[in-house]
Amino acid sequence: MPPSPLAGRRIVITRPEADATRLANRLRALGAIPIVAPAIQIEFTDPPELDRALANLAEYHWIIFTSRSGVEAVFRRTRSLAGPKVAAIGPATAAALRAHGVEPDLVPAEYVAEGILETLGEVRSLRFLLPRADIAREALVDGLTRRGAVVDEIAAYRTRELIAPRADPGPVDAVTFSSSSTVRGFLAGGPVPAGAKVVCIGPITAQTAREHGLDVAAVAEHYTEDGLISALVAAFAEP
Repeated sequence: MPPSPLAGRRIVITRPEADATRLANRLRALGAIPIVAPAIQIEFTDPPELDRALANLAEYHWIIFTSRSGVEAVFRRTRSLAGPKVAAIGPATAAALRAHGVEPDLVPAEYVAEGILETLGEVRSLRFLLPRADIAREALVDGLTRRGAVVDEIAAYRTRELIAPRADPGPVDAVTFSSSSTVRGFLAGGPVPAGAKVVCIGPITAQTAREHGLDVAAVAEHYTEDGLISALVAAFAEP
């Protein structure tokens, strides 16, 4: 077998520490040297509005999850989602739901809010519950509302950017970003190391990186961990 293009590459992971282990292990298996440098932290808030919504799930037609953290936030407060249909923004979120015994009714082909909107079809007069991050994009809420849906959006957790200066990681070959908040949090703690390739999990994250003056070397074709790894491999496989 030829050596992996990632062999010996020092790759920074900016995900929250709890989410970084799997990616770090996978990169290590490809010969890379992962450097875990969390740029954000997830804080569960357990808001009373979420408890009230979960106590009245029969009033909803759909509950939409846009992250694994949203799934965890809900299942901190309940054991069952009986009643509404369930949508997951992508395979990682769907897997988190299945781990709690819930099979999603909808996972869009494109793992962004716009993909959910395109797949749902007619939503007029339907009621939706969206347990999300405090800084989530408004594209999904706005799209549903414009189409006549009734949306209860609840900030079920906070995404806090870790703005403290980072320790010097030494030479770095690539920095990976898995969300816009990881871009902002990482740059708040210091610049991208000179010479490091910037690799993003999807176009929205890449747009944020460019808006902050970064030269994006690669963007995942599929907005998943697998896609991010494939983008890294492609970035270093190029001559």
